[in-house]
Amino acid sequence: MNMKLPLPALFAAPLAFFFFAVAAADPDLLQDVCVADLASGIKVNGFTCKSNFSANDFFFDGLAKPGATNNSLGSRVTGANVQSIPGLNTLGVSLSRIDYAPDGLNPPHTHPRATEIVFVLDGELDVGFITTANVLVSKSIKKGEIFVFPKGLVHFQKNNGKVPAAVISAFNSQLPGTQSIAATLFAASPPVPDNVLTKAFQIETKEVKKIKSKLAPK
Repeated sequence: MNMKLPLPALFAAPLAFFFFAVAAADPDLLQDVCVADLASGIKVNGFTCKSNFSANDFFFDGLAKPGATNNSLGSRVTGANVQSIPGLNTLGVSLSRIDYAPDGLNPPHTHPRATEIVFVLDGELDVGFITTANVLVSKSIKKGEIFVFPKGLVHFQKNNGKVPAAVISAFNSQLPGTQSIAATLFAASPPVPDNVLTKAFQIETKEVKKIKSKLAPK
């Protein structure tokens, strides 16, 4: 005999699962502040809390001045994350300032733990990200404009202008992480085997060794 369950009974199981999932999830923050104890040897998913803190744990002036761009890429990233602002621990936000010399490049990279949104302070940039379907989404942006790079996708910024440029980047993570594609593959320690890179990039071993020598930590 077929029995029709009343509507409350039909929804009881899905609702019970929903409330269990919500209850089981760790909340973002369990107290007012959890200032990171960067000196602690205990490693958790984040940082342990200091017992005492001050206003300086929530302060950073490192983005006030342009970063030096006299390097091979012509760019400099200055982070304002939990490692420089311990008070950001558990708050899920951070910033960076990126400065670019003329022709400077912030090379293709990913942030595995955050979406990034950039606001152009000065100059103009050609920016873009690549989707998992290998589609390039790109645009030229100038002072006062904003562009978003979705979490985990490879992206870049290039200053093709004749004057310096700068942006402020915001992240929805206290420590978004950065993996530069070239450095990750050609400057890893221990090194990625040459035969993996030759096959992946369809190049000769001598070319792999040449790239590795250029990207080796100085």
